[in-house]
Amino acid sequence: MPHKLCRVLGFALLLAGFAGFVSPNLLGMHLTAVHNVVHLVSGGLALYFGFANPAAARGFLLGFGSIYGLLAVMGFVAPQMFGRIIGHGDGAADARMFLVDNVVHVLITAACFVGAFAGAPRKTPIGYGR
Repeated sequence: MPHKLCRVLGFALLLAGFAGFVSPNLLGMHLTAVHNVVHLVSGGLALYFGFANPAAARGFLLGFGSIYGLLAVMGFVAPQMFGRIIGHGDGAADARMFLVDNVVHVLITAACFVGAFAGAPRKTPIGYGR
């Protein structure tokens, strides 16, 4: 399951990265050049772990989900810093400005954590079920 999610996530992020150069306000997001490059790199890494190294896909999803989770929290709590990170500049920003970006980051985080733990081997306590 984790390697399949990496593949889907990789293609989606590559698509978002390329689409962001064509339409910077796609679906209300703030897709700057820096943001698009991050999506392209993230998509490439996700595809690598989805195709080339399926055994490490779970670890990638946990790390990737954690990073995107931190970005989501930062977008809600410190929107000006988030804006600077994604290349939006030093202008005034509030959480409403990046609401769509933050919601997408929360969804990516949730998908990564669900995908990382879905299909994980279940260990039974010793002596249970004998």
